[in-house]
Amino acid sequence: MDKILVIDDSPVQSEFLCSILKGDYELTTCQNAEDGLREAKEGNYSLILLDVVMPGVDGFMMMQELKATELTRHIPVILLTSLADVQYEERGLLLGAVDYVTKPFSPVIIKARVNTHIQLHHYQMQFKKQAMVDELTGVANRRRYEEECLARWREAVRFELPFSICMFDIDKFKVYNDTFGHPAGDQVISAVAKTASSFFHRSTDLFARYGGEEFVSIFVGSDAQPAFEFMKTVRQAVEDLHIPHKSPVSPWVTVSMGGVTLCPSAQDHYSTYLKLADTMLYDAKRLGRNMVVWSNEGREQWRER
Repeated sequence: MDKILVIDDSPVQSEFLCSILKGDYELTTCQNAEDGLREAKEGNYSLILLDVVMPGVDGFMMMQELKATELTRHIPVILLTSLADVQYEERGLLLGAVDYVTKPFSPVIIKARVNTHIQLHHYQMQFKKQAMVDELTGVANRRRYEEECLARWREAVRFELPFSICMFDIDKFKVYNDTFGHPAGDQVISAVAKTASSFFHRSTDLFARYGGEEFVSIFVGSDAQPAFEFMKTVRQAVEDLHIPHKSPVSPWVTVSMGGVTLCPSAQDHYSTYLKLADTMLYDAKRLGRNMVVWSNEGREQWRER
């Protein structure tokens, strides 16, 4: 069942909307913009119904905040208001609202518009998903990674959150391809991607195929040492697949990982730390492969072995 977030300072208005839509959708209500923004980030909503006239942060200000936030910018918003002037409607639509409904409204009309915009949201998300998914592995592709990495970096800067970048690839993959053939190599890439991606399930996580047998992941909220321990678990899960491999590293397919964790500031650059993560990956290979090498912004280093 699709989830709808109703943000309206009037309990009576919220209850009226819920009475119209209940049974068809799962509804959550908030009575101010601050609570609404927090709920929008945490829930997986297909639509937001937003009142324009609210004390403090009004609906127009709320729209700007929703569209500036990576976790909420994709959610369609219908503005509900008693402001019937064309200038207000124009302002709301320019800010990114998908519709503008003036009060009082007909239950039949509101149900029809809600249904239309939720269906459009499904079509858009499906199209976007297909365009952003790696065909071989089913995980995010390089295009999606390039689209999202800087936006997530800016969010970490804004909310002062620890931010981790990890680069990793399959050890001695050319040897595997030469030994078992390219179709088997494709199966290995898919198996590694499926196993590793299963650990990245939060809305703030991103796991993507970077190219060939190389992958990249970004995640927030963990300090350097916990991030290092977490990636050790992912590395071990790949080894535990026990996919036979004829290499000097291990009898099984393994991966080497390098990463960095920092609390980025506005003066920091994502590219600098992506290069540092790649350097840590190089160190993991140089030191014997099938290991995780991690760093923090102070260049303190953790090594698995």
